[in-house]
Amino acid sequence: MVVVPSNQQTADIWGRPCGTCEIRSFSVCSCLSPSELEKLRSALATSHFAAGESLIHEGEPAAALFNIVKGTVKLYKLLSDGRRQITGFLVPGDFLGIALNKTYAYSAEAIEDVQVCRFDRARFSALLGDLPKLEHRLLEAACTELAAAQDQMLLLGRRTALEKVASFLLQWHQRLAAHGKGEKIVLPMSRSDIADYLGLTIETVSRSLTALRRSKVIDLVSRSELVIHNPHKLAAMTDCDTAA
Repeated sequence: MVVVPSNQQTADIWGRPCGTCEIRSFSVCSCLSPSELEKLRSALATSHFAAGESLIHEGEPAAALFNIVKGTVKLYKLLSDGRRQITGFLVPGDFLGIALNKTYAYSAEAIEDVQVCRFDRARFSALLGDLPKLEHRLLEAACTELAAAQDQMLLLGRRTALEKVASFLLQWHQRLAAHGKGEKIVLPMSRSDIADYLGLTIETVSRSLTALRRSKVIDLVSRSELVIHNPHKLAAMTDCDTAA
C-alpha cells in the first residue's frame, strides 16, 4: 500500500481540486461545499493498493474508512472451515469501513489496482459534528449496505443458478450505468469471485453465462467483457421484483 498525505490545497490523488474529482458527483462527499471539503481534507490521506492487496482484515481494529476513487474491491468473510464467502463488490464512489463495533466485520481486497481517499476514523468521527450533511449521507450509505445484504440473502437462498447469474449481471450493469458506462460492461472479478458471491461453482457460472449467450441475451466479448443485448429479458429471467 502506498499512502500520500493530504496537502493544504484540497487536491485529489491527481493533484486537482476535490471539486473536479471524477467521482465526487456520486460520492458521499458530493453534499459538501468547498469550505466543508477543506475541513474533511484535514482527516484525509490518499492510498494506492495493488491487485490482490488487502485494504482491511476481518477482526482488525477499525482504524480507517475509505472512499473508493478508482478500481474494484471485493468484500468477503472466511468461514470456520477456511471457505470464503464474498459478500459484495465496491466500485468508485462507494464508501468502505463503516463499523458499528471497534473491529471490521469483513475483509476487503483489491481486485485490480485501487486508489482511495483514506480517513483516520477518530479524526473523521470528530469532524462529523461540524458536517451534518456528511453524517446523513453516511447513514444513507449504511442503509443501502443493509438493503444489499438482504438482497444477497435472497440471491443465495431463493433463486436457481441461472437466476443468480442473471441477477448479478443485471445489478452490475445497473451500477455501471449509474456511472455513465455504456452497453459493454467490464467484469473485473474472476469467475471464482462470481461463484463465491453467488454460492455456485465456477463451472455452474460458466454454464449459465453460456446459456445466456445462446439465448442471445448477452454476448461474451472476452472473458472480462460482455454486452447485454436484452436487459428486459435479463430482468425477467431473475424472477424478482427488479424485473417489474
